[in-house]
Amino acid sequence: MSRLKRTDRPYDVVLFGATGFVGTLTAEYLATHAPEGLRWAIAGRGEARLRELRERLPGGESAGVLLADVADPASLRELARQTRVLATTVGPYVTYGEELVAACADNGTDYLDLTGEPEFVDLVYVRHDARARETGARLLHACGFDSVPHDLGAYFTVRQLPEGVPLSVDGFVRVDAAFSGGTFASALNQFARPLSMRAAARERARHEPRLMGRRASAPVGAPRFAGEVGAWALPLPTIDPQIVVRSARALERYGPDFRYRHYAAVERLPVAVGGVAAVGALAAAAQVPPARRWLSGRLQPGQGPSAGRRARSWFSVRFVGEGGGRRVLTEVSGGDPGYGETAKMFAESALCLALDDLPPTAGQVTTAVAMGDTLLDRLNAAGITFRVAARR
Repeated sequence: MSRLKRTDRPYDVVLFGATGFVGTLTAEYLATHAPEGLRWAIAGRGEARLRELRERLPGGESAGVLLADVADPASLRELARQTRVLATTVGPYVTYGEELVAACADNGTDYLDLTGEPEFVDLVYVRHDARARETGARLLHACGFDSVPHDLGAYFTVRQLPEGVPLSVDGFVRVDAAFSGGTFASALNQFARPLSMRAAARERARHEPRLMGRRASAPVGAPRFAGEVGAWALPLPTIDPQIVVRSARALERYGPDFRYRHYAAVERLPVAVGGVAAVGALAAAAQVPPARRWLSGRLQPGQGPSAGRRARSWFSVRFVGEGGGRRVLTEVSGGDPGYGETAKMFAESALCLALDDLPPTAGQVTTAVAMGDTLLDRLNAAGITFRVAARR
């Protein structure tokens, strides 16, 4: 039976947090691109705002409206029971996300989010992976710019290299974009919780099975001038390398010994130095409660760049892959990374889980493991380009 025709639950996809900045963009994308017959709904805590959003959506009358609140666990469990795939934009996830994950894991509901918070991902693995495996739920994190271009880009690069040999991949990220209040709030929250983040990583390491007969690692690379991309390469302290390594641990195609390093690519050295200083200053300020409160008031969740600014934004991630005497340069590129393209990645991930024939997986999985080539094809068709730039 076509997955689109399954009627075991009222909805195929529910978008929770639909009236937020990225949530609204995702709802607009789903309304425009969802196939005929998709049963989908927007959800949140404010009925009036949800109905106003539905009225603005093209063909919005086909979308349901569901009420749920992160402060009401019973409402989240009811939400999870009504859909096969539940996509949430409500963060910071370490603060607001776990009850919804638990509801999905218990009810066998596929779960997607946009988190870039390593602490949250590690806590979910420790507390909910086993239950999700029992019920068949797939728990997917970082289904936006964190970390789809990097996870699928590394996967795409590995596919261009020989099998059964040690492989190394370096990713170099270039971005011209602004960010929203929600993204800023999540970043501040992470900077303020270094001890909790390390504790969650240690707890995960105690629970995670050891990889037997293979290795996969993501060492922090040293700052350097990378001639292969013609830019200064600065290590990026994001969740992306962790996601890539988890894909490599799960898929033997990454070879017996896989290494990934993740960088920001900056053309001018003064800009690179200034960027490092700015991140350091933000991290230091986040440790001081009054400074953190002042910073959090500068850009509120729900605020974000204008449509004009988003139209001028772009991203490019170049990957240099080597192994078995071969070398390949690949690129993933698209428009506004944090919002327009994140909404596209998020929506296509939800549609992929709901509609496509995929490998059987359950528990906490990555986009490369759960959806791989199928999602890659969807994103290429949607205008996010994966290409081979050079081979040697």
